[in-house]
Amino acid sequence: MHDTTRKSGPSAEQVEIMFDSISKHYDRLNHLLSFGTDRFWRRRAVSLIGRYAKPKTVLDVATGTGDLAIEALRLQPEKVTGIDISSRMLEEGRRKIETLGSGDRIELLKGDASAIGFSDGTFDVVMSAFGVRNFENTLAGLTEMCRVVRPGGMIMVLEFSRPAWFPFRQIYGFYFRRILPRIGRKVSGDSSAYSYLPDSVMSFPDNERFLGLLEKAGFSGVAQKRLTGGIASIYTGFRS
Repeated sequence: MHDTTRKSGPSAEQVEIMFDSISKHYDRLNHLLSFGTDRFWRRRAVSLIGRYAKPKTVLDVATGTGDLAIEALRLQPEKVTGIDISSRMLEEGRRKIETLGSGDRIELLKGDASAIGFSDGTFDVVMSAFGVRNFENTLAGLTEMCRVVRPGGMIMVLEFSRPAWFPFRQIYGFYFRRILPRIGRKVSGDSSAYSYLPDSVMSFPDNERFLGLLEKAGFSGVAQKRLTGGIASIYTGFRS
């Protein structure tokens, strides 16, 4: 049986180098390649958290340049902590947070999802946007996220998923495999990062498989909210 908990893709070190290399272009390309829809997806994800939780402490895993952490301030937490393995992505995020004057409420730290450096049950909510598919071991990362959220606390994962409807699925696949890598390479100058992106999306255990991984990691009441025809999904669950 194929093991969907561990991918044969890049190691954590390779992912770190790759995201370091595109850090200065990352935000612009996100907005360009998604036609600005990534902003809407993050707002929807944070709004969904707000339906179920009023968190004081929030952890954003694979925070990148901090866009989801910044969006989470709408929940009015006491503090949002973001962790990422890419130092340069964190540098970009800190600059944004400083410009917004939110440095007293958001802290960005270097950290790896496979060994989150916080005690059990530290956070009310743990979340991630477009980062889980880069985990070297998907189940291990989700299990760590479960460990650091308090009992009854919530997980939210926003991630790309593959639409099922014809012909939307075919159009989506063509864009992701043929158009997106070319634009990404031209803007960023990186020959590998935007070839990796469609590969990582296509190999990610999405939809029902990902809900199953959340349950294996220790979450209950798991659910999926599909966005924009299933191009992206918000996954939620609660620590038992």
